[in-house]
Amino acid sequence: MKIISYNVNGIRSALSKAFVDFLKAEQADVVCLQELKAQASDIPSVLFENLGYHCYYYPAQKKGYSGVGILTKIKPEAVNYGMGHDLFDAEGRVMGAMINGKLVVSAYFPSGTTGDIRQQVKYEFLDQFYDWVQKHPHKAAMVICGDYNICHNPIDIHDPIANKNNSGFLPEERAWMDKWFTTGMMDAFRTINQEADQYTWWSFRTNARARNKGWRIDYISVAEHMAEQIADAGILSNYVHSDHCGIYVKMQ
Repeated sequence: MKIISYNVNGIRSALSKAFVDFLKAEQADVVCLQELKAQASDIPSVLFENLGYHCYYYPAQKKGYSGVGILTKIKPEAVNYGMGHDLFDAEGRVMGAMINGKLVVSAYFPSGTTGDIRQQVKYEFLDQFYDWVQKHPHKAAMVICGDYNICHNPIDIHDPIANKNNSGFLPEERAWMDKWFTTGMMDAFRTINQEADQYTWWSFRTNARARNKGWRIDYISVAEHMAEQIADAGILSNYVHSDHCGIYVKMQ
């Protein structure tokens, strides 16, 4: 099963940049989307259905903001929306689909870059999401895809020194990632690739993408009980639909 995760920074914008061609080329079984920036009624799902996908969306209540989705060629046994938290559910942050015995989750972690208030919201989300996963009855079968809005280690960011006080690379955020990856979840990409300069997001400013001055803030976390099922994982940086790029895992 090939799973792709992609923060599209607006699904309608991505579709205007040959996103359907990308899906045809990559032939993923499951595609987890973040930052839809659209209500379900505004998404031309027929374009995905024509490729064989069942389409599920969890938009934010606020129009043009946040939202996650899952496209899957394998009809899910169940689809669940939210994690039981009023604010984060209203922002369309988390949804999951049970597919072939795996709970595939699409998650869009808040950003704290707009100031102290949203940084505190981000910390609250980290605590709530961690507890939700730890208590989840299907924790051992989880594949958690998404934009985590955090670089874990210095290898995951182009300039760790200059960014050490910036949201997305703060000590508290990185400590959460340490905890995350030592309490039942594995970073699928780093089980395959230990190279530097592997990024998934680049600022639109300063020609950052062409210069590969990026951050790796998108992850697919796999429950450690399924570690032996990870056959491959990588970053799809050759495609440009967003300030992020897609990532994938192949599971046996």
